[in-house]
Amino acid sequence: MRRRRGRLFVISAPSGAGKTSLVKALLAREPALRVSISHTTRKPRPHELDGREYFFVSIEQFRDLAARGAFLEHAQVFDNCYGTGRETVERLLAAGTDVVLEIDWQGARQVRAALPECITIFILPPSRHALKERLTQRQTDSVEVIARRLRDAVDDMRHWSEFDYVVVNDRFDDAVNDLVAILAGRGEPLRKDRESIRPLLRELLGEG
Repeated sequence: MRRRRGRLFVISAPSGAGKTSLVKALLAREPALRVSISHTTRKPRPHELDGREYFFVSIEQFRDLAARGAFLEHAQVFDNCYGTGRETVERLLAAGTDVVLEIDWQGARQVRAALPECITIFILPPSRHALKERLTQRQTDSVEVIARRLRDAVDDMRHWSEFDYVVVNDRFDDAVNDLVAILAGRGEPLRKDRESIRPLLRELLGEG
């Protein structure tokens, strides 16, 4: 009997939308789900460990991996580079394990090109004001970095339509339940083309 190939879920969001917290909660709810740990050239934050949140590498190491085709996707985000190891993801999927990637929209676009069967999810904040508050309360970035991320967030959110599903992180538990529903094949009400999401998108994108 042929083993079922695992499903690949790609979750993206603008900075400050709560993507990392949601993915952690999703993994706690779905213990069979595996997250693919990315490589990055940015410095670890105080609570982060190499091999747990990320594989922290130098710019030279990252460039060497990219040149050898070791990444399923990679991109530069702000001043740092991020990449997903191709071999790890393929091995998990071949073993029948469902995998989630927590990456930006640029990486998601590359993954869709390489693995068109992937299921993509975009996380939105409930308002611009909420996004600014979340970035400010994070207290891990400088004022300059926060200001730049606020400016870039709208540009990131303009790519929402490239994804299969859109989840709004207003009430955290509800957003986690939405992600669980998508994984369980019950995500039809969360499709990107639903009319109920339009007013929020107009507000977030400044379209009146």
